[in-house]
Amino acid sequence: MAATLPPQQPQAESSTSAGTSSAASAEVFKRLHPAQYLSRFLAKGYRSDGRKIRDWRDVSINVGSISTSNGSSLVRMGDTTMVCGIKAEIAEPTAQSPNEGYVVPNVDLPALCSPNFKPGPPGDEAQTISNWLNDLIVSSNTIPTSSLVISPGKAVWALYIDVVCINYDGNAFDAAVLAVMAALRNVKLPKARYNEEKNQTICSRKEKYPLQLGRIPLSCSFGIFDSTYLLPDPTSYETPLLPTTLTIALDEHNQASLIRQEGLGGTKGKSGEKVLGEGWSMAEERVRVLRGILEDSGI
Repeated sequence: MAATLPPQQPQAESSTSAGTSSAASAEVFKRLHPAQYLSRFLAKGYRSDGRKIRDWRDVSINVGSISTSNGSSLVRMGDTTMVCGIKAEIAEPTAQSPNEGYVVPNVDLPALCSPNFKPGPPGDEAQTISNWLNDLIVSSNTIPTSSLVISPGKAVWALYIDVVCINYDGNAFDAAVLAVMAALRNVKLPKARYNEEKNQTICSRKEKYPLQLGRIPLSCSFGIFDSTYLLPDPTSYETPLLPTTLTIALDEHNQASLIRQEGLGGTKGKSGEKVLGEGWSMAEERVRVLRGILEDSGI
């Protein structure tokens, strides 16, 4: 007797083939026409990663995971992951600033975190984020450099803040700021004293103390798409499609530590002041949530 195939099988194969073809067509359209692809999602009230238009990505924080550092953190913001390690070393202060220590932040976006970056010296985006981070720390007085003095004119602490992106999916600055602030609150420095007779600094192996911190700003970034949509926390797919970006950093009292706009675009029918007001309101709520996560992380 000749074998016969079940009547449902050709339909199932046809359905599977059609689904695969549809997914492939969507992926091709996404690559060839990224702006139209994103626009179709936004018209339905959603982003291409499934979020609603004004939703932020989930955030998690782990601290103290790098045993060789004086303080560390790991931050996940959606698929963007940042690791921050802070190393403290004893240095001699400058003659111009004998009562001030050093704070040296650096952000690295290596090739391993995204195909957008190439091996070699730091790229433009990494250097820009490093400069912004330094400006934010200095303008907010997050680490009073006078608190890093061991002996005036003799010895001070130098804090080297290294942030490395291990997976990049946009909004690296917000993730880097959060990682740095979490790591700073995790830092423990050994008690140190300067021995005048031996001209050397002696550190205790048992006694440690946390940093004296000032304002702790947290950053919220937005992009404007098609002069219509204000998109918080843009992904790496969305970022090249956003000619105008807005960054707002707020401290514990919702006072501005940083407001930066890149690009001259705005949104149709809204003044720049109104757009800033919308961003500010969203940033206040976001910062409140982020601070709650900081506390829950056991810092």
